[in-house]
Amino acid sequence: MTVRSVFWGRLRAQRAALVAAGVVALLVVVALAAPLLTALEGQDPTTYHPDLIDSARGGVPVGPLGGISGEHWLGVEPQTGRDLFARLVYGARVSLGVALAATVVQVIVGVAVGMAAGFGNRWVDQALSRATDVIVALPLMVFALALMAVVPSGFPRPVLVALVIGLVAWGNVAKIVRAQTVTLRELDHVAAARLSGWGSVRIARRELLPALAAPVITYAALLVPTNITVEAALSFLGVGVKPPTASWGQMLTSADVWYQAAPQYLLYPAGALFVTVFALTVLGDGVRTALDPRATSRLRIGAGRKQEARA
Repeated sequence: MTVRSVFWGRLRAQRAALVAAGVVALLVVVALAAPLLTALEGQDPTTYHPDLIDSARGGVPVGPLGGISGEHWLGVEPQTGRDLFARLVYGARVSLGVALAATVVQVIVGVAVGMAAGFGNRWVDQALSRATDVIVALPLMVFALALMAVVPSGFPRPVLVALVIGLVAWGNVAKIVRAQTVTLRELDHVAAARLSGWGSVRIARRELLPALAAPVITYAALLVPTNITVEAALSFLGVGVKPPTASWGQMLTSADVWYQAAPQYLLYPAGALFVTVFALTVLGDGVRTALDPRATSRLRIGAGRKQEARA
C-alpha cells in the first residue's frame, strides 16, 4: 500500500474527522458561492433597508425573529437593515480567506527559517533560533494591534490582517521544522547526498522537504482555526476588517450592544465561528492521528481500536 492510501484509510476510520471534513467543505462552498447565494436571495451585504427598521424602538428590525422573511432569509441588521444572510456568507469568505492566507505565510516563513537553522552551521542555527525565540515570546495580540494601528487605512484590510498574523506567528512552525531537520540531517540518505556533492538547496528540496510534509501539514491544519479566532478578535477590537466589509469578527463587534434587543444578530456570527473552529479543530486532530500511526486522538473521537487497526 502507498503512503497516500494508508493515510486515507486511517482518516476514513475516524468518523468524527469525516463529518468535520464535510462541514469544512460545506463552509468553503458557501464562501465561494456567496455571490450566487445572495443573488438567489435577491440581496447584497451592503445595501441599507431603513424601511425594515423600527426607529421608534431604537433601530430594532421590524417583524418576527429580526425581520426574517422570504426576501431576507435570516432577517436584517439592527439600525442599518442590511441583510444578515448576505453578510454572513460574505463574512465566511473573509474569515476563512484570512485564516488560510495567514497559515500559508506562517508555513512558508516557518519552514524556511526552521530548515535554515537545522541545516546550517552552528552560528546560523544560534542566530535563527534566538530570533525564533523572540517571535514565539511576543504576545501575538498586542504586537498585532500595534502593527495594525500604524498601517495606513488605505491598505486592503483583509490582506493586512493575514500578513500580520502570518508574519508574527510563524515561530512555532520554525521550531517544529528545526527539530525535525536536526534529526533528519543525521540519516544515512542525507549523508550520502552530501557525499555525492549535492548542494544544500538540492538536499533540502529532495531529501528534507518530503520528510517534513507530515508534521508541517499536521500543524498547519491546527493553525487554521487559531487564525480564524485571531482574525475575529482583531476585528472585534476594531483594528481588523473594517465596515462595510463583512467578517464574522466585525459582525460580533457591531452586535455587542444588541444581544438583548436583537439576539439573533449576535448568535448567527458567533454560531458560525464556533462551528467553523470546532470542525477545523476536529479535522486537524484527525489529520494528525492519520499521519502519525503512533498518535492517539487528543479529542477521543472517531473509530474504535478495531477500525484503526484495520486501516
